[in-house]
Amino acid sequence: MKVSRVFILISLITLSKQSFSQGFVKGIASRLEFGLKGGANYTGFTNASFPTDPLIGFHAGATVAFKITSNFLIQEEFLFSTQGAKSKGDFFTSQTNQNINLYYMAVPILLKYRTNSGFYIEAGAQTGYKLKEDVAGSGTGDLFKKLDLAAAGGIGYQTKIGLGIGARYVYGLSKVGDFKASDITNDFKNNAVQVSVFYVF
Repeated sequence: MKVSRVFILISLITLSKQSFSQGFVKGIASRLEFGLKGGANYTGFTNASFPTDPLIGFHAGATVAFKITSNFLIQEEFLFSTQGAKSKGDFFTSQTNQNINLYYMAVPILLKYRTNSGFYIEAGAQTGYKLKEDVAGSGTGDLFKKLDLAAAGGIGYQTKIGLGIGARYVYGLSKVGDFKASDITNDFKNNAVQVSVFYVF
């Protein structure tokens, strides 16, 4: 009798643990939102000691958000993003008006407040990992740092079917240049205006 009681007790504990684990996993999964997004970038440098014009590029990637409540979310994104500017002088090469193209894997982490009607505001931090740089004709190796830190904030609207549009400003916090030159300083920073379309599953 004692053996059968112990067996029943162990079985009940095991079933309770399994039910709790399944319920916990389902609870977490029900609060997750996955999505895809892409759009245009309008980028440049702030505090540059040489004249520049903005560049038009793009960004694209995936998003995942955790719903803290029905209105507050924490969203992380994994985006391939092009940044940089157009130099109006021959500071990096003998060419004038060369494009300074910087390609990043950008990972913003944002706190988002979304109203019941679908409008939202967001703010947070972004880390960019430089994948490649392209300064036509430079041939001098890496001129720009691997890591780029920024603050980000934006607004947007998401429909009930998950389709949405958003606009965001990304303000660089870390220096971009990684070179020494007598005629220019390397303490300039990235900045970008992004307009996106996205779909949340």
